[in-house]
Amino acid sequence: MSYQSIDALWWQIGFILIGGWIATDLWRVMGVLLGNRIRESSEVLVFVRAVATALVAAVIAQLIVFPSGALAEQTTLLLRVIAATAGFAAYLALGRRVAVGVFTALGVLGFGMALGL
Repeated sequence: MSYQSIDALWWQIGFILIGGWIATDLWRVMGVLLGNRIRESSEVLVFVRAVATALVAAVIAQLIVFPSGALAEQTTLLLRVIAATAGFAAYLALGRRVAVGVFTALGVLGFGMALGL
């Protein structure tokens, strides 16, 4: 039996819901059960945080260097790098607020796109 063997819409929706639920909630339950037993300064938790941070950095780098869709069609690499740098600088300079960094980067990106850079 495969995903496409049943042609009913309910099967496709159910397949996605069950697959998504198992994939996420299983890890959430395990995190809750194991999280209470691990110290914040333990080597395992430090390693997990480092891996999570590296994954986020990799996704951001991929969006900057190899974007898709409208971002790839309407912006240059230089503009994307300048916007990311400006957003990070604003984040650091204005109290380490994520929203400030995000909106600054979006503003620079939008301004650069309006100028045709």
